[in-house]
Amino acid sequence: MSDAFGEFRDRQERQARNKSSLLNNLLDNIYRCADKSTWYDSVASAYDRTRPRYPAEILARMQEIANLQGKSVLEIGAGVGIATVELARLGAKIVCLEPSQAACTIARDKCAAYGNVEVINNTFEEWELGKQKFDVVVAATSFHWITPEARYAKTAAALNDNGLLVLLWNTPPQPSYEIYQSCQAIYQTHAPELGKYESHQDYQRNIGKIAQKTIASGYFQDLITHQAVMTVTYTVDDYLTLLSTLSPYIKLASTQRQALFSELKTELKRSLNRQNLLELSYLSLLQIAHKH
Repeated sequence: MSDAFGEFRDRQERQARNKSSLLNNLLDNIYRCADKSTWYDSVASAYDRTRPRYPAEILARMQEIANLQGKSVLEIGAGVGIATVELARLGAKIVCLEPSQAACTIARDKCAAYGNVEVINNTFEEWELGKQKFDVVVAATSFHWITPEARYAKTAAALNDNGLLVLLWNTPPQPSYEIYQSCQAIYQTHAPELGKYESHQDYQRNIGKIAQKTIASGYFQDLITHQAVMTVTYTVDDYLTLLSTLSPYIKLASTQRQALFSELKTELKRSLNRQNLLELSYLSLLQIAHKH
């Protein structure tokens, strides 16, 4: 009996290690999946319309710690400006870097009412830092896109002494496990690599690993974290549009994606008894560290 239990335990541990290794490789290498300058161009408007916003609780905690009024901020990977607008409202003077031209256009339009925002169409890696220093560096659901060679050293170099690194994260809003399971056969047919359900605990653990690696780099210290689980309601169409803005779905061939979404739409409406509203939840996290 003990041998059988030991084999079971060893098998479970191997599976956990393999899962952890796969997730770590994804986090470390996601930036290699495409040209960052065009990766989100085709979905920039959909991204702006359907990606979740950062909740007031997270922003209030960030402001409590960072006190952004009048501070100089470098935002890496600003996207369509979802976080940028919030930073501008808090009185920060912001330089934003965003490689997607389409996203830059939306971010500039969104921030036009503020005189304290500059949006630059470039990657953090290619951008010349020169002698500039900032009080705060912010990356909103984008820190994992930075190549490891620049992720820690160049970020730290951009900060004043004792400057702050602020990482904001929103995980993809997702339906209940039961709803997700009802779609498994469709995923197995059209995109089996996308069929795995990731719980809030899975996301929390893996985003936590990003923070751990950041501290372990030796460039940052004194990590502070805060998180909140948020709920939102999407129509089925908006949920599918949201999925279209996620990297694994962008990677699909258009015909493959269309077939997947068509069957998902039918199944989701069936699961919802033909109602069109889908309850989703997501994890929003704040990670703040001081420059070492």
